[in-house]
Amino acid sequence: MRVFVIENYPHTPLGQVETALREAGAGLSHWRAFANEDLPEDAECFDALVVLGGGQNALDDQLSPWLPAVTRLARRYGDMDKAVLGICLGAQLVARGYGANNILGRPVEFGWYEVRPTEAGRSDAVIAPLDGGAPIFHWHADTFSLPPGAVHLAVSDQTAIQAFRIGRAVYGIQFHLEADERVVEDWNHHFADEISELAPDWLGNYSDEAARNAGTASSVGLAVARAWVDLIR
Repeated sequence: MRVFVIENYPHTPLGQVETALREAGAGLSHWRAFANEDLPEDAECFDALVVLGGGQNALDDQLSPWLPAVTRLARRYGDMDKAVLGICLGAQLVARGYGANNILGRPVEFGWYEVRPTEAGRSDAVIAPLDGGAPIFHWHADTFSLPPGAVHLAVSDQTAIQAFRIGRAVYGIQFHLEADERVVEDWNHHFADEISELAPDWLGNYSDEAARNAGTASSVGLAVARAWVDLIR
Protein backbone atom coordinates (compact mmCIF):
# COMPACT_ATOMS: atom_id res chain seq x y z
CA MET A 1 0.00 0.00 0.00
CA ARG A 2 1.48 3.33 -1.09
CA VAL A 3 -0.04 6.68 -0.12
CA PHE A 4 0.71 10.11 -1.57
CA VAL A 5 0.58 12.95 0.97
CA ILE A 6 0.31 16.63 -0.02
CA GLU A 7 1.61 19.18 2.49
CA ASN A 8 0.26 22.66 1.73
CA TYR A 9 1.75 24.44 4.75
CA PRO A 10 4.61 24.05 7.25
CA HIS A 11 3.99 22.18 10.51
CA THR A 12 0.91 20.31 9.27
CA PRO A 13 1.76 16.70 10.13
CA LEU A 14 -0.27 13.62 9.34
CA GLY A 15 -0.61 12.97 13.07
CA GLN A 16 -3.12 10.23 13.77
CA VAL A 17 -3.61 9.53 10.07
CA GLU A 18 0.05 8.51 9.94
CA THR A 19 -0.50 6.25 12.95
CA ALA A 20 -3.34 4.49 11.15
CA LEU A 21 -1.38 4.23 7.90
CA ARG A 22 1.72 2.84 9.61
CA GLU A 23 -0.43 0.27 11.42
CA ALA A 24 -1.63 -0.88 8.00
CA GLY A 25 1.92 -1.13 6.67
CA ALA A 26 1.56 1.78 4.23
CA GLY A 27 4.50 3.41 2.54
CA LEU A 28 4.25 7.21 2.43
CA SER A 29 5.50 9.70 -0.13
CA HIS A 30 5.26 13.40 0.77
CA TRP A 31 5.00 16.34 -1.63
CA ARG A 32 5.96 19.50 0.27
CA ALA A 33 4.19 21.81 -2.15
CA PHE A 34 4.62 24.86 0.13
CA ALA A 35 8.40 24.44 -0.19
CA ASN A 36 8.20 24.80 -4.00
CA GLU A 37 8.92 21.14 -4.64
CA ASP A 38 7.87 19.93 -8.08
CA LEU A 39 4.89 17.61 -8.33
CA PRO A 40 6.36 14.10 -8.78
CA GLU A 41 5.80 12.54 -12.16
CA ASP A 42 4.33 9.44 -10.52
CA ALA A 43 1.81 11.38 -8.39
CA GLU A 44 -1.14 9.48 -9.89
CA CYS A 45 0.42 6.06 -9.32
CA PHE A 46 -0.25 5.63 -5.59
CA ASP A 47 -3.08 3.72 -3.95
CA ALA A 48 -4.51 6.66 -2.01
CA LEU A 49 -4.18 10.41 -1.55
CA VAL A 50 -4.14 12.60 1.58
CA VAL A 51 -4.40 16.40 1.23
CA LEU A 52 -3.49 18.24 4.45
CA GLY A 53 -4.50 21.66 5.72
CA GLY A 54 -2.91 25.10 5.69
CA GLY A 55 -3.29 28.78 6.42
CA GLN A 56 -4.15 29.86 2.87
CA ASN A 57 -7.61 29.76 1.36
CA ALA A 58 -8.65 27.24 -1.26
CA LEU A 59 -8.79 29.87 -4.03
CA ASP A 60 -5.39 31.42 -3.28
CA ASP A 61 -3.85 30.35 -6.59
CA GLN A 62 -1.67 33.43 -6.90
CA LEU A 63 0.21 32.94 -3.64
CA SER A 64 -0.06 29.14 -3.71
CA PRO A 65 0.11 28.31 -7.43
CA TRP A 66 0.08 24.54 -6.87
CA LEU A 67 -3.53 24.53 -5.64
CA PRO A 68 -5.17 23.91 -9.05
CA ALA A 69 -2.94 20.86 -9.49
CA VAL A 70 -4.08 19.56 -6.09
CA THR A 71 -7.75 19.93 -7.00
CA ARG A 72 -7.20 18.12 -10.30
CA LEU A 73 -5.23 15.34 -8.64
CA ALA A 74 -7.92 14.77 -6.00
CA ARG A 75 -10.55 14.52 -8.72
CA ARG A 76 -8.35 12.16 -10.74
CA TYR A 77 -7.88 9.83 -7.77
CA GLY A 78 -11.61 9.78 -7.16
CA ASP A 79 -12.30 9.05 -10.82
CA MET A 80 -9.96 6.05 -10.50
CA ASP A 81 -11.91 4.82 -7.43
CA LYS A 82 -8.95 5.44 -5.15
CA ALA A 83 -9.33 6.59 -1.56
CA VAL A 84 -8.92 10.35 -0.98
CA LEU A 85 -8.83 12.17 2.35
CA GLY A 86 -8.88 15.97 2.43
CA ILE A 87 -8.50 17.58 5.87
CA CYS A 88 -9.44 21.23 6.56
CA LEU A 89 -7.92 23.17 3.62
CA GLY A 90 -7.56 19.76 2.00
CA ALA A 91 -11.31 19.22 2.29
CA GLN A 92 -11.91 22.65 0.76
CA LEU A 93 -9.65 21.74 -2.16
CA VAL A 94 -11.36 18.38 -2.69
CA ALA A 95 -14.70 20.21 -2.65
CA ARG A 96 -13.35 22.68 -5.20
CA GLY A 97 -12.16 19.83 -7.41
CA TYR A 98 -15.68 18.42 -7.43
CA GLY A 99 -17.43 21.66 -8.33
CA ALA A 100 -18.43 23.08 -4.93
CA ASN A 101 -18.37 26.78 -4.07
CA ASN A 102 -15.62 27.82 -1.67
CA ILE A 103 -16.99 30.24 0.95
CA LEU A 104 -14.30 32.52 2.37
CA GLY A 105 -13.91 34.83 5.33
CA ARG A 106 -16.36 33.41 7.85
CA PRO A 107 -15.79 33.68 11.63
CA VAL A 108 -13.01 31.45 12.89
CA GLU A 109 -13.89 28.10 14.46
CA PHE A 110 -10.92 27.32 16.70
CA GLY A 111 -10.50 24.80 19.49
CA TRP A 112 -12.29 21.62 20.53
CA TYR A 113 -15.96 21.72 19.55
CA GLU A 114 -18.54 19.01 19.08
CA VAL A 115 -19.02 17.46 15.65
CA ARG A 116 -22.19 15.44 15.07
CA PRO A 117 -22.95 12.94 12.31
CA THR A 118 -25.90 13.49 10.03
CA GLU A 119 -28.33 10.63 9.52
CA ALA A 120 -26.18 9.51 6.59
CA GLY A 121 -23.05 9.95 8.69
CA ARG A 122 -24.31 7.59 11.38
CA SER A 123 -24.30 4.76 8.86
CA ASP A 124 -21.04 5.79 7.16
CA ALA A 125 -18.12 3.60 8.23
CA VAL A 126 -15.65 6.50 8.42
CA ILE A 127 -17.84 8.99 10.27
CA ALA A 128 -19.69 6.52 12.52
CA PRO A 129 -17.03 6.77 15.30
CA LEU A 130 -18.45 10.24 16.08
CA ASP A 131 -21.40 8.33 17.55
CA GLY A 132 -23.88 10.91 18.89
CA GLY A 133 -21.27 13.68 18.72
CA ALA A 134 -17.71 14.19 19.93
CA PRO A 135 -15.34 17.08 20.61
CA ILE A 136 -12.82 17.40 17.76
CA PHE A 137 -10.20 20.08 17.15
CA HIS A 138 -11.00 22.85 14.65
CA TRP A 139 -8.99 25.64 13.08
CA HIS A 140 -10.65 27.24 10.08
CA ALA A 141 -12.71 30.16 8.88
CA ASP A 142 -13.52 29.16 5.29
CA THR A 143 -15.99 26.50 4.26
CA PHE A 144 -17.74 25.25 1.10
CA SER A 145 -21.03 24.19 -0.36
CA LEU A 146 -21.81 20.50 -0.70
CA PRO A 147 -20.27 19.25 -3.96
CA PRO A 148 -22.73 17.93 -6.54
CA GLY A 149 -23.47 14.29 -5.84
CA ALA A 150 -21.79 14.30 -2.43
CA VAL A 151 -23.25 12.80 0.73
CA HIS A 152 -23.40 15.19 3.71
CA LEU A 153 -21.94 13.36 6.73
CA ALA A 154 -21.31 15.72 9.68
CA VAL A 155 -22.09 19.14 11.15
CA SER A 156 -21.02 21.43 13.99
CA ASP A 157 -22.88 24.35 15.53
CA GLN A 158 -20.87 26.83 13.47
CA THR A 159 -20.19 24.90 10.27
CA ALA A 160 -22.96 23.19 8.32
CA ILE A 161 -20.71 20.88 6.33
CA GLN A 162 -18.03 19.25 8.48
CA ALA A 163 -17.67 16.15 6.32
CA PHE A 164 -18.82 14.72 3.00
CA ARG A 165 -18.23 11.64 0.89
CA ILE A 166 -18.17 11.32 -2.87
CA GLY A 167 -18.49 7.86 -4.38
CA ARG A 168 -16.93 4.99 -2.49
CA ALA A 169 -13.95 6.54 -0.74
CA VAL A 170 -13.44 10.28 -1.42
CA TYR A 171 -13.78 12.15 1.90
CA GLY A 172 -13.60 15.85 2.66
CA ILE A 173 -13.32 16.37 6.43
CA GLN A 174 -13.21 19.92 7.75
CA PHE A 175 -12.35 19.03 11.35
CA HIS A 176 -8.84 18.01 12.37
CA LEU A 177 -9.19 14.29 12.97
CA GLU A 178 -5.39 14.02 12.75
CA ALA A 179 -4.78 16.39 15.66
CA ASP A 180 -4.13 14.54 18.88
CA GLU A 181 -2.79 16.49 21.87
CA ARG A 182 0.78 16.27 20.59
CA VAL A 183 -0.17 17.91 17.28
CA VAL A 184 -2.18 20.65 19.01
CA GLU A 185 0.71 21.40 21.37
CA ASP A 186 3.03 21.62 18.39
CA TRP A 187 0.67 24.17 16.81
CA ASN A 188 0.56 26.09 20.09
CA HIS A 189 4.34 26.40 19.85
CA HIS A 190 4.80 27.12 16.14
CA PHE A 191 1.77 29.40 15.72
CA ALA A 192 1.66 31.07 19.13
CA ASP A 193 1.42 34.61 17.73
CA GLU A 194 -1.41 33.74 15.33
CA ILE A 195 -3.30 31.86 18.03
CA SER A 196 -2.94 34.70 20.54
CA GLU A 197 -4.45 37.05 17.98
CA LEU A 198 -7.49 34.94 17.11
CA ALA A 199 -8.07 33.37 20.58
CA PRO A 200 -6.36 35.51 23.25
CA ASP A 201 -7.31 33.20 26.15
CA TRP A 202 -6.40 29.95 24.44
CA LEU A 203 -2.83 29.42 25.61
CA GLY A 204 -3.65 30.37 29.19
CA ASN A 205 -6.63 28.03 29.30
CA TYR A 206 -5.07 25.28 27.25
CA SER A 207 -4.40 22.78 30.04
CA ASP A 208 -8.02 22.82 31.17
CA GLU A 209 -9.32 22.59 27.60
CA ALA A 210 -7.03 19.67 26.86
CA ALA A 211 -8.00 17.86 30.05
CA ARG A 212 -11.68 18.08 29.08
CA ASN A 213 -11.43 17.24 25.41
CA ALA A 214 -8.12 15.89 24.13
CA GLY A 215 -8.58 12.28 25.17
CA THR A 216 -11.94 11.84 23.47
CA ALA A 217 -10.83 13.79 20.40
CA SER A 218 -7.73 11.62 20.01
CA SER A 219 -9.68 8.39 20.40
CA VAL A 220 -12.41 9.37 17.95
CA GLY A 221 -9.99 10.92 15.45
CA LEU A 222 -7.86 7.79 15.34
CA ALA A 223 -10.95 5.62 14.83
CA VAL A 224 -11.99 7.84 11.90
CA ALA A 225 -8.48 7.62 10.43
CA ARG A 226 -8.40 3.84 10.74
CA ALA A 227 -11.80 3.51 9.11
CA TRP A 228 -10.65 5.60 6.12
CA VAL A 229 -7.43 3.58 5.80
CA ASP A 230 -9.58 0.42 5.61
CA LEU A 231 -11.02 1.77 2.33
CA ILE A 232 -7.65 1.81 0.54
CA ARG A 233 -7.42 -0.87 -2.12
